[in-house]
Amino acid sequence: MPRYKLTLEYDGGTFVGWQHQENGPSIQDAVENAVAAFCDERVTIYAAGRTDAGVHALGQVVHFDIQKEARPDQIRDGLNYHLKPSPVAVIDAEIAAPNFHARFHAVKRHYLFRIAARRSPPTLTHGYVWHVPVKLNSDAMHEAAQELVGKHDFSTFRAAQCQAKSPVKTLYHFDVNRIADEIHLNICAQSFLQHQVRSMTGTLKLVGEGKWTRRDLLDALKARDRIACGPVAPPDGLYLVKVDYE
Repeated sequence: MPRYKLTLEYDGGTFVGWQHQENGPSIQDAVENAVAAFCDERVTIYAAGRTDAGVHALGQVVHFDIQKEARPDQIRDGLNYHLKPSPVAVIDAEIAAPNFHARFHAVKRHYLFRIAARRSPPTLTHGYVWHVPVKLNSDAMHEAAQELVGKHDFSTFRAAQCQAKSPVKTLYHFDVNRIADEIHLNICAQSFLQHQVRSMTGTLKLVGEGKWTRRDLLDALKARDRIACGPVAPPDGLYLVKVDYE
């Protein structure tokens, strides 16, 4: 039974998130239904990360096993045909090692958060950025973000319902850059807590507005208490960019 590895791109705006839920359509449902339509087999799709409702992906990685053998390009094109009109696409497909696991073998996950820091609301990027109608100091945000790089207890930036066994995570880098009227936050770690990126982004917005300092952010991190967190950013501007494997 061959194991296939897919790289997916999707617009998360119309979904309840990656994982199957009873309260609405999920990306997992869409892909599993496409596989069933393509090869008449019901399978479980395993993903590198469970993105929340409204979160987008440029490079989500998944895997599954099916009885049917097909070339990777046939898998890609066949699934894309059956995924229509859902805003989900298979960017790449390949045959994976029999023991490959999209989630447990991932060594780095890269996320991007886009903030439209301008007075006027976005039109062409509506739903794909967080609109903040004030100017933000991206340099101050970048400097403060360096306090989050490394191994820390991120309880402050953890959702109350997070099921991770430990709040300790290691951020490999956290870069904040201005691109025209957008602020881009690029974050990399092996894994993240639920709502961690959105919580850190919302807190850094306070730094960009001049309401918080780098020291305030450090104090919040050290507090290891959800109450110390700033506002949680909405999911619109968050993207799972890519997943690295050995």
